[in-house]
Amino acid sequence: MQLTLDVYEKWLRLFAKKVESNKLYLSELDAAIGDGDHGNNMARGVSAVEEGFNLKTPQDLTSALKLTAMAFISKVGGASGPLYGTAFLEMAKASSKTDDLSELLEAALAGIKKRGGATAGDKTMVDVWEKVLPTIKDGSISEDGIEEAVEATKDMQAKKGRASYLGERSIGHLDPGAVSSGYLFNSLLKAEE
Repeated sequence: MQLTLDVYEKWLRLFAKKVESNKLYLSELDAAIGDGDHGNNMARGVSAVEEGFNLKTPQDLTSALKLTAMAFISKVGGASGPLYGTAFLEMAKASSKTDDLSELLEAALAGIKKRGGATAGDKTMVDVWEKVLPTIKDGSISEDGIEEAVEATKDMQAKKGRASYLGERSIGHLDPGAVSSGYLFNSLLKAEE
C-alpha cells in the first residue's frame, strides 16, 4: 500500500485521539513496571504533532513525517520520545525513495531496534512492530492480530529499559510501549477504511 499525505495525517490524528483518551491507562501500565509517565509523555507528543499539522500544514509526506519526528524528539521525555521520534525520522528519510507503507515501517523498525537495542522477546514496542509489520505487508492486518501482539508482552520478562530492573516481577504486566504501538497500528487500520 502507498502511504499518501492525506492517509498519514488522518492516521496520526486518530492516533492522537487514541493516546489522549487512554493516557491515564498508559501511565498506569507504566507505573507498574516503569516510571509512570508513558501516557503523559505520549499525549504531549501527539498534541505537538497535531499542533504542527494545524500550524505548518505539511505539503508532502516527507515533511509531515519530519514534523512528527521532531515533535516526539523535542516534546517527549523518557524512552518513548527518542524511540517514536527515531521511527518517524527513519520513515521520513526512506520516504524520499519510496511511499510504500511496508518499506517505510521496516525503516522505522530498524531505527527503533538500533536506537533502543531491543529485539523480539525483550518486552518492548519491538514485539508489536515485529508481529504486525508482516501482516501489513501481506494485507492481513487486523485488530485481533494487533491485540494478540500487544497481549503477548504480558507473559514476557523485560530485558530492556526500566522494567528490566524488576526481573521476573515484570512478568504479568503489559508493556506500555507495546500498548501505545498497538494504538498506532489500530489507528492505521481506521485511517485506511
